[in-house]
Amino acid sequence: MNPQVFREYDIRGVVAEDFDDEFVVNLGRAYAAMLQRAGKRSVTVGRDCRLSSDRLFHLLLEGLLPAGIDAVDIGVVPTPLLYFSVMHWKMDGGVMITGSHNAAEYNGFKLGIGPSTIFGDDIQEVRRIIERGEFAASARRGSVTPRPILPEYGDFIRRNFKFSRRFKIAVDAGNGCGGAVAVPLMRELGLEIVELFTEMDGRFPNHHPDPTVEANMQHLIAAVHDSGAIAGIAYDGDADRIGAIDEHGRIVWGDELMVLFSRAILKDRPGATIIGDVKCSGRMYDDIRAHGGNPIMWKTGHSLIKSKLKEEHAALAGEMSGHMFFADRYFGFDDAIYASFRLLEIIDRGDRGIGAMLSDLPQTCATPEIRVDCPDEEKFRVVSKLADYFRSRYEVTEIDGVRVKFDSGWGLVRASNTQPALVLRFEAKDRAALEQIRRVFESKLKELGNL
Repeated sequence: MNPQVFREYDIRGVVAEDFDDEFVVNLGRAYAAMLQRAGKRSVTVGRDCRLSSDRLFHLLLEGLLPAGIDAVDIGVVPTPLLYFSVMHWKMDGGVMITGSHNAAEYNGFKLGIGPSTIFGDDIQEVRRIIERGEFAASARRGSVTPRPILPEYGDFIRRNFKFSRRFKIAVDAGNGCGGAVAVPLMRELGLEIVELFTEMDGRFPNHHPDPTVEANMQHLIAAVHDSGAIAGIAYDGDADRIGAIDEHGRIVWGDELMVLFSRAILKDRPGATIIGDVKCSGRMYDDIRAHGGNPIMWKTGHSLIKSKLKEEHAALAGEMSGHMFFADRYFGFDDAIYASFRLLEIIDRGDRGIGAMLSDLPQTCATPEIRVDCPDEEKFRVVSKLADYFRSRYEVTEIDGVRVKFDSGWGLVRASNTQPALVLRFEAKDRAALEQIRRVFESKLKELGNL
């Protein structure tokens, strides 16, 4: 068993190397033990369209069912529909088999107990249960019941969104699970859709399903330009992250989407708390404050953000990576399909494009997320060393990694919780200041042998 697959908020690895039959069955047994401890016994199980997902699904059930856990099989769905099934049907928990935005050879498991996905030490406890062999026993065998969630999710979207006019949107699903759900609903609500890669294909043959990478957005940029669409929407592989393109063909990053969402919410809920992760722009936090909101900076990670959202009774939370968590009018989990309908609603009501709506946002120079390869066993040590250096010289925030404040901007380095990589981001008042801040970070990484 590779302990590195037990990450901060999910279990993820390369299938051929990390997920043999015995491990997956034991994972099901360990998850069952966690459920039993919590007095839970009925869960929904979903899986994405990766080529390995069906095999992992059946092996997981081999561990769950003998422990007396009843499973509702919701089939091949985006991750948000798994979360929706747990909330909508008031299930005891749920498990989603997905590699999210990782490459096709990856897969993973998001485990939920009650309405929340487990993270941190609870995920490490799953590992410890497997290592100790402390699996659950039951006098009864659990059952498997197929039950589609899509019809009820579709009903929810149709009840909650109406558009006053017909406009054109380009949608790039990256051959993941999101397009098959979102596009038919958009058409039912009267929109004109330009489709890109909406057929599910777990090989992801057209481009990597990660909308935070500029190269992966080029097809969508071209589609918006060529078709005259007012916006483009992209989903990652399991549709829990949203990407967007404005009417000018410019990428709209997650923190800019948060500006749009927070402005709309604060009109109806003055003073609402809104949470962003450490990668989000300083101007986002300033804009939330300027519109009467209460901004909070927090750690990156879907389980961590969801937990903070509940703790703070926030209306909205979001990450630079495109995870958007609406507690306003929704359940508080990350759902890129739902987020895209909230975005379409804003476009419909504003009668103009995203770029025009963001034109009053102060201009800065910023990088997207920059990923630097770093082995899993090394990445946290590297960040710790950088924190020691910066702490003695600058004002720093160490909520998650180290975010360093300079007179002209800020820089961030943190360890990715999903990949063997460091994540960097920089923002400054102008290009020269941005490059200067970036050089400070990159010179230290070179000294440590990581560039």
